[in-house]
Amino acid sequence: MKRSFGSVVTMLSMVFLLAACGGKGANNDVTKADATPTVSTNAEATVDTTSKELTVYTALEDDQIKAYLTTFNAQYPDVKVNIVRDSTGIVTAKLLAEKDNTQADVVWGLAATSLLVLDQDNMLEPYSPKGVERILPDFKDKNDVTHWVGIDAWETAFVVNKTEMEKRNLEVPQSYEDLLKPEYKGLITMPNPSSSGTGFLTVSGLVQLKGKDAAWDYMSKLDANIAMYVHSGSKPAKLAGTGEYPIGISFGYRGIEEKKNGSPVEVVFPKEGSGWDLEANALMKKTVVKQVAKDFLDWAITDDAMKEYNKNYAIISLKTDSTKIPEGYTVDPVKQLIKNDLNDAAKNREGVLAEWDKRFNAKSEPKS
Repeated sequence: MKRSFGSVVTMLSMVFLLAACGGKGANNDVTKADATPTVSTNAEATVDTTSKELTVYTALEDDQIKAYLTTFNAQYPDVKVNIVRDSTGIVTAKLLAEKDNTQADVVWGLAATSLLVLDQDNMLEPYSPKGVERILPDFKDKNDVTHWVGIDAWETAFVVNKTEMEKRNLEVPQSYEDLLKPEYKGLITMPNPSSSGTGFLTVSGLVQLKGKDAAWDYMSKLDANIAMYVHSGSKPAKLAGTGEYPIGISFGYRGIEEKKNGSPVEVVFPKEGSGWDLEANALMKKTVVKQVAKDFLDWAITDDAMKEYNKNYAIISLKTDSTKIPEGYTVDPVKQLIKNDLNDAAKNREGVLAEWDKRFNAKSEPKS
C-alpha cells in the first residue's frame, strides 16, 4: 500500500530506529570493481592527515559521478580521487570479500541495505560528517555518532517504449499485475537482484508488498514473461529506449533520462507502489583512516552536493527551500513509496538472493 508523506516519515523513523542500526588539477580515476579478496588484520584506527589520495567505492551511475565531483574537485584540487564503480551487488560483494583488508576509504552512494549488511559485520567506522544534524532523521543511522548517512532515495519504475507497444497493439502496463499479461511474454527485462541494487529493491519490495509466499508465486508467473535478467539497474531502461525489449523494470531517474534523450518511452510508477532504497555514504573501518576520507564525507552532504543529487532524484535527505521534484516526475515520489523495512530487507538479503538465484538465475545474461 502507498503511504502519505507523514506516514512514510513515521514509518522510516521506526525502520532506522530498528537499524541501530575534481576542478582543475584534480585526478579522478574510474575503474570497474573486481572481486579479488585481500587479507590482513584490523586494529584501532588512527588518522592520516597527510595523504592526498582517496579510494571511493560507489554504485552511482557513471554519468552522475563527474558532475557530482565538480565542487569537491574545486575545493580539494590537490586530492587524487580513485573511483571504483560498479553495480550495487558487485560493489557489496567486493567490500565483503575485502573485509580483512579493506581497500576502500569511503563508500559513496551505495544502497543503505548494503551498508546495513556491512555494519552488521562491523565494517563501518562511526563518523558524523559536518552538517549531519541537517539531514532528515529518517535518512541516517540513529547512533549518536552515525555509521552511515543517506543522500537520496530511488524507486522501481517501468520504462516502456510506446512506439513498439503501438506496433504490437498493446497497452502500456500500469501495475505489477499488468506485467503478468500473456501478451507481454518475452518483452520484459529486469535487473538481477544479486548484481543490481534496483533489482534487489524491486524483489525486496515485492516481498514486503505481497508477503513472502505470494511474492515468490508472483515472481514465478512474471518469470514466464521475462526475456532476460540483466546485471544493471539502468540497462532495462536503455533496452526499452532502443525498442529491443520494450518493457524494462528499472528506476525512475534512468527512465526519465531516456525520455529526455529522445527515446519514445513512458515512465510508469506501478499503481501498487514502488519498492525503494536509499543511496548512502559511510567511512570504512581501517587501521588507518585518512582525513581526506572524512573531508569527502563532509562535502558529500553539503548544499552543493545536494543540489546535484536533486537534479536526478526527487527525494533527497536534506530538505531546503530550493529542493524540487526533477522534471519528468508525474507522480508525487514520496506518496509512491511502499511501506519498506530496510533493516528487515538487509537482514534477509542473503536468503532472498539465494532463493531468487535458485528459481530464476537461468535467464540471466552472461556476466561480462
